[in-house]
Amino acid sequence: MSEQKYYLAIDIGASSGRHILGWMQNGKIRIEEIYRFENKLVKKNGHLCWDIEHLFHEVVEGLKACKRLDRIPESVGIDTWGVDFVLLDQGGSVLGSTVAYRDGRTKGMDEEVYKVIPEAELYSRNGIQKQLFNSIYQLMAIKKETPAALEQADRFLMIPEYLNYLLTGEKKNEYTNATTAQLVNAETQDWDYELMEKLGIPTKIFGELNMPKTVVGPLTDEMAERVGFQTTVVLPATHDTGSAVMAVPTTSDDSIYLSSGTWSLMGIERLIPDCTEKSRKHNFTNEGGYHHRYRYLKNIMGLWMMQNLRREFRHKYTFEELYQLAYIARYFTSTVNVNDASFLAPDSMRQAVMDYCEKTGQEIPETEGEVLYCVYHSLANCYAQTVAEIEEVTGRTYDTIHVVGGGCQDKFLNDMMAKATGKKVFAGPIEATAIGNLMAQMLRDKVFEDLNEARRTVAKSFDVKEVEEVHF
Repeated sequence: MSEQKYYLAIDIGASSGRHILGWMQNGKIRIEEIYRFENKLVKKNGHLCWDIEHLFHEVVEGLKACKRLDRIPESVGIDTWGVDFVLLDQGGSVLGSTVAYRDGRTKGMDEEVYKVIPEAELYSRNGIQKQLFNSIYQLMAIKKETPAALEQADRFLMIPEYLNYLLTGEKKNEYTNATTAQLVNAETQDWDYELMEKLGIPTKIFGELNMPKTVVGPLTDEMAERVGFQTTVVLPATHDTGSAVMAVPTTSDDSIYLSSGTWSLMGIERLIPDCTEKSRKHNFTNEGGYHHRYRYLKNIMGLWMMQNLRREFRHKYTFEELYQLAYIARYFTSTVNVNDASFLAPDSMRQAVMDYCEKTGQEIPETEGEVLYCVYHSLANCYAQTVAEIEEVTGRTYDTIHVVGGGCQDKFLNDMMAKATGKKVFAGPIEATAIGNLMAQMLRDKVFEDLNEARRTVAKSFDVKEVEEVHF
């Protein structure tokens, strides 16, 4: 076996998952993707669900790839998207289906919650941005539709926590992901049991909250035999944005980050939450971050719209061709509110954009270039508005935006953002979420003294470039 010490990040997004090995070499973090798999929504009993059995199968297959390559990781960390969860019975079996956040079951559940606790009071407790798919509204939907499932539930585990349980037999809740449930008190950084009791959600199903770097445990004997080796499962920031923000390559507090992917998460890092009414009206969230930090950000629809448009177009355009199509149509002036509910899970994204323009009395995009530019322009405007709101709420001016994640490769969007915000924009690293996942494992293993040292190492390890104006 090689003497090189490896760490494995299993980073699962809404459309795909990756197993990425990381190691230190000549003072830099090196990474290599060794396994990739598809993730998608499936229809079950009239709901949009995750195929959790498929996901776990792929997690195991990726671990087997480590054995085949003779690169046995010192530790393994899993991160996924937020808000979604499973309920387990006393035997550890999943109750019902693993319903996904894009499902419509939460419609009207916000009003049910606000009958018990007013929206402003709820925000003052947890500081979490209202999103109708947050776990709090999903749990209310279960309480209304299938109350027996809540009564039978013995444990609440979010998606990465459940995958960890299947690997180790240990049930551990993790802080950064838990905050997306809208059930964690922002001040105490612990579950808000009083809120749960008010809402009739059983408190006994929520376990102790653990911070990133916490050891979950070794693989079970059965799992170690199945994959061909033993290793330790460690909690990264299991919410993918929590991991991505760790990998923002700066130690300066004069910059805004944009974690760019299916969703755009734009904000700053804070040490004290802002749960004021002003913050709520601007719809900012105070999600948990590494080592008791807060990710003060806005959740923006992001490249989900582009991804859907690309699938709908008859011709399979390359990304370069898509940028050029949008560039040609830059005469088009109609814009949409990218966070409108009509864009969350439409049958046709193109039709949803056209319908929105018609409904708001604007020119309707006719060509592929026009609909693309409409979305690009709208996203850039949304970013500029968010930057202005961050500066207004904090009373500070920020001179730089760091774009991390897969979306940082979209040079056309980066250029439009730079123009719309008037800020310097830096792009990279691309695999920010996996890198942040690896950083938590390395910090636990004392490879770095602290987060600042780890971030300085990221800055010199990966390609980070200032965005330039795009010409075609």
